[in-house]
Amino acid sequence: MDKVYKNCQSCGMPLKKSPNGGGTNADGSISTKYCDYCYEKGQFKQSDITAAEMQEFVKNKMKDMGFPGFLAGLFSKGIPKLERWKN
Repeated sequence: MDKVYKNCQSCGMPLKKSPNGGGTNADGSISTKYCDYCYEKGQFKQSDITAAEMQEFVKNKMKDMGFPGFLAGLFSKGIPKLERWKN
C-alpha cells in the first residue's frame, strides 16, 4: 500500500489545500504525494528548481498570503527533508 502523505513532498503545502487534493500522475490519477502547484501529468512543473529555491519561493508566497515572516520561515524550513529532495 502507498504511503499516505498529509503534505506535498515537494513544497510542503497541506495536500487538502491543493485545489484537486493533489497533482496528477501520468495516468491522470490524483497524486497522493505532490500538490497541483508542483506536479502535473506525472511531471514537476518546476523541474529544475532546487530545494533552497523552493524554500525561498514558498517563504515569499506565504508572506504574500499574510503569514508573518518568522512563520513562513518556520514552515518552509523542512522543505529539504521532503521526499522530492532526498537524493
